[in-house]
Amino acid sequence: MPSFVEALGIHPQAVALRARRAEILAANLANAETPGYRARDIDFKEVLGRHDSATILHSTHAGHMSQARTGRGEYTLKYRQPLQASLDQNSVDAQTERAAFLDNALRYQASVTFLNGRISGLISALRGE
Repeated sequence: MPSFVEALGIHPQAVALRARRAEILAANLANAETPGYRARDIDFKEVLGRHDSATILHSTHAGHMSQARTGRGEYTLKYRQPLQASLDQNSVDAQTERAAFLDNALRYQASVTFLNGRISGLISALRGE
């Protein structure tokens, strides 16, 4: 019988990562006029690609290497390459950031919907429905 965590799959991590990405994109938009500000983002596909639910590494000895974790979670903030250079060295393109924010919001909602479906299915199974 699979554990509760295994039954939910990758959806809890996806929701948390999408929420953090929304914060980062909002910060980019808020600093669109700040001289020298460099837009940042998370490579979502890269991060979730490392979270293979079938492969969970456990350390059995104190001398074993631990998984490297960077920042707040398992991702590295990367700087976005500007499409057009600006005189004040700000790399935020408001249209690009808005599009990324909207895309992230839609995908966040999809992840929450999938997670809700999984939880509803587990509840139905526990009730014997």
